[in-house]
Amino acid sequence: MLRLIGLLLVVWLAVTVVGAVVKGLFWLAVAGALLFVATTAVGWAKRDDRALPPGR
Repeated sequence: MLRLIGLLLVVWLAVTVVGAVVKGLFWLAVAGALLFVATTAVGWAKRDDRALPPGR
């Protein structure tokens, strides 16, 4: 699951950069940035799921 989140972060970052570089695609940069932030929030929430059980 965390591997998928990492892949999505890389994709959203690439979309944001392409949107910022190509004129007229500012909306793509905004969408990429929003998706990057959303995926980061999901990853941050999921990071505790991989913790070892108590007593280990």
